[in-house]
Amino acid sequence: MSKLTKNQKAIAGKIDRSKVYPLLEACELLKEISYTKFDSSVELHTNLGVDPRKANQMIRGVVSLPHGTGKVTRVLVLCTPDKENEAKEAGADYVGLDDYIEKIKAGWTDVDVIICTPSVMPKIGAIGRILGPRGLMPNPKTGTVTMEIGQAVKEVKAGKIDFKVDKTGIIHAAVGKVSFTPEQIAENVRAMVSSILKLKPQALKGTYFKAAYICTTMSPAIKLDIKAFTTGAEK
Repeated sequence: MSKLTKNQKAIAGKIDRSKVYPLLEACELLKEISYTKFDSSVELHTNLGVDPRKANQMIRGVVSLPHGTGKVTRVLVLCTPDKENEAKEAGADYVGLDDYIEKIKAGWTDVDVIICTPSVMPKIGAIGRILGPRGLMPNPKTGTVTMEIGQAVKEVKAGKIDFKVDKTGIIHAAVGKVSFTPEQIAENVRAMVSSILKLKPQALKGTYFKAAYICTTMSPAIKLDIKAFTTGAEK
């Protein structure tokens, strides 16, 4: 068994494993236990009491984080020529159609989000098996298939993210950076949790929101006070 480093020992001494932390306190502690030389991402992991194998319990949605993710989001817009200027003016990193479809077929996927107009979806369907496993397939439910291309690009650049529950019933999402203030991290977490709560399936029996943790890229997880979130008493 490997020995703990000096930093790992210091971190272990600051976290009470038997405690559930109020959100703001957890965010403050998270910044204290981050020792990376780079600006680590802050992640929220929520364990839901759903069965993703059932269509009526598959949780998927979008949320606009008040302070963004802290990450530069590379956006590709696939559209017809009449929408290209709108996409470029809104800040899209790449704009085109057939040329980018060919690049993707050749293996290029160096983007974070792909947005398109409804009319080009038949062409994009041909590369669905490449985009799908990478989470890049445009979807009307997440606002990435739309005629309002400019608005969609601006929202993504400002911090709009999509999320979905994995096969184990957990949602993983980046909700900021360690360089954010505790208050900014907390506000992003509140927005994320609020969006998840609104998606509670009507057919669900039993507990919906089972547990939530926050952590950084290389830190231990801190357990959050779930009851405070689900009752509206969180501070």
